[in-house]
Amino acid sequence: MDYLENRELSWLKFNKRVLEEASDPGTPLLERISFSAIYQSNLDEFFMVRVGNITDACKSDKNKKDSRSGMTPAQQLDAIFTAVRRLQPAVEKAFRKNAEELSGCGFQHITFDTASAEELAFLELYFKREIKPFISGLVINDALPFPFLKNKEIYAAVQLGAKKGVAIGIIPIKQDHSQRIIPLSQDGKRFILEEEVVLRFAHLMFKGYKVIDRALIRVTRSAGIMAFGRGPEFRTRMEELVLKRTKLAPVRLEVSDEFSREALDYICKKLKIRNSRVFTSHIPLDVSYLFELQELDKSPELHYEPRSPRKSASLSDTRPVFAQVKAKDILLSYPFESMTATFIRLLQESAVDPKVTSIKITLYRLARNSKVIDALCTAAENGKEVLVMIELRARFDEANNIEWSKVLQEAGVNVIYGPREFKAHSKLLLITRKAQGGAVEYVTQIGTGNYNEKTSAIYTDLMLLTADKAIAEDAKAVFSGLLSGNFVEEAQKLLVSPLALRPQVLAMMDEQIALARNGEEGYIAAKVNSLCDKVIMDKLVEASQAGVKIELVVRGICCLIPGVPGFTENITVRSIVGRFLEHSRIFIFGKDGRGQKIYIGSADYMSRNTIRRVEVAAPIEDERLKKRIRGMFRILMADNVKAREMLSDGTYVHVQRKDGDEPLNAQEYFYDEAYKRLEDKAKRQERMKENRAKGAAKTSTKKKTAAKKPAARGRKKASGK
Repeated sequence: MDYLENRELSWLKFNKRVLEEASDPGTPLLERISFSAIYQSNLDEFFMVRVGNITDACKSDKNKKDSRSGMTPAQQLDAIFTAVRRLQPAVEKAFRKNAEELSGCGFQHITFDTASAEELAFLELYFKREIKPFISGLVINDALPFPFLKNKEIYAAVQLGAKKGVAIGIIPIKQDHSQRIIPLSQDGKRFILEEEVVLRFAHLMFKGYKVIDRALIRVTRSAGIMAFGRGPEFRTRMEELVLKRTKLAPVRLEVSDEFSREALDYICKKLKIRNSRVFTSHIPLDVSYLFELQELDKSPELHYEPRSPRKSASLSDTRPVFAQVKAKDILLSYPFESMTATFIRLLQESAVDPKVTSIKITLYRLARNSKVIDALCTAAENGKEVLVMIELRARFDEANNIEWSKVLQEAGVNVIYGPREFKAHSKLLLITRKAQGGAVEYVTQIGTGNYNEKTSAIYTDLMLLTADKAIAEDAKAVFSGLLSGNFVEEAQKLLVSPLALRPQVLAMMDEQIALARNGEEGYIAAKVNSLCDKVIMDKLVEASQAGVKIELVVRGICCLIPGVPGFTENITVRSIVGRFLEHSRIFIFGKDGRGQKIYIGSADYMSRNTIRRVEVAAPIEDERLKKRIRGMFRILMADNVKAREMLSDGTYVHVQRKDGDEPLNAQEYFYDEAYKRLEDKAKRQERMKENRAKGAAKTSTKKKTAAKKPAARGRKKASGK
């Protein structure tokens, strides 16, 4: 269908938008280079997960077609590899252009052609003293086994002269004690990479052999692991799978520059990988070192303007958070408002509050030094009932979560692992407290992002704190289901997948369709990370055909193409890629007004979220907060700095500013707004303080006057007598 696109190709378009940030002159230089590293990191994960899964599908069900594009697994792989190769020139161009600009700031990534004679002598000595004693060169031929190449590690590969057949030399680069960036100047800005030094002197590792050709290689392996289970044995099974992952099949081989075809074919044969999966790069195979360069120069013009999360202007520092949420719903917006100052504070206060009886929470991704874990352990040690559903299958965080589950259990926390065959991706917290007279009160938190202090400073997310009893009852039902392995089939207010989210979303879309068909104004809006749920996309097409106006802000995958006549002409799609990773999810049904419904939650419009995971979305019912979210969405739709718009051919273009339009960067706007709200609060408090002081002064004056007047009247009376 002309209005649907393949999921994988849509993701590659998203990563292209990331790459474009590496070439954006409006982005400070040392921030710009980080986008090259992010692009590569994203692509690595894409090959490990998506290409790995599709490769498996080629073996298990090679004729099964993608429901959106009609492509078989093999056709998808061909299209992926073609798209990645087409992007490579832009990757290398951005890298070189930024390297050229960096040279103007004193940074010089030298080569053996540009190094001075003194540096050449130093590097040879450095190799012999600091590298060679700790590495080994492995000779491989048909009589010798091929070594295991670790995932994403760099190796030097050399073709060796052989009397018969092909002989290859492999040198592992990574050493536990070594540094990848070898500084050649006092400030470290003039440097060379360790793998380049090893490659240069590789011949010294193979005495008695003639080195015919040499190159650096890097293997990417599949990371597709999945386990099903619930009990204590499940964690043991996950630990085994995490170890197994490192040895899964290769899905990509990268090689630096040109390498002997004979040697490359030999390596592919040994790795059991096709030549179609070999990708040549003329820049470093791993550009993650670019992040380190950011620390070598603190010049303000080379970095983003320093920003730090603000305290929420909605909260007081002098009253417990629980009490303030009882008074009114609180909405927090990260990274503009501080997670530590509100959410962590709520947990810490609850952990020591003698009236708090229980804390229940779902955990998906956590910081390495998690204050959330600290607070939960403190609560358990203080005798409170603490239930933690920790998802051990959170991709690439499995090992971290396994270790945290052990820490929690040792502290006396009741740890569970969720449904047997479904990941629990919800961001849900329920705190129960006994009030005076024995009454029970609750605070429920529903968020769009993880309980991770680190990512809360770089991801945009929303969090609702509410004392609504109906929402608390729904949350209790979610935790009860997680304990029993069952799913919530019906809720009062929350949307809960896998059974009670998508049907409700479709029903609210139907309401807007009915309005449009009756000649009224229908409106649907959403901000999500991905859109590829075919059922939801079909409903959006139906809504567009009925005349409903649909506005979508989709950061990453978007398989629905807008503006296609007869199908999606009433749909607009925007993507914002900038300083912070857009991660919040907002669902809006209906135009502004009392009938409008707004939700925030953890689910994207992907079938894996809507019908194959436990997700939770909460209604925003407080009119103050609804107004705030409407305003946020309008700003996102007005962004003309970092926003791209998808055209009817599936391509993305930067939103063009009209004559007279001021630049509007939504992320910077929200930070400015957070600063301003706090400043306005401080001003209000100062005025109140001044008014109280004035009031106290007036009261004091009146008292003094009143004290004098009776004495005067008394004297008059006395003289009258």
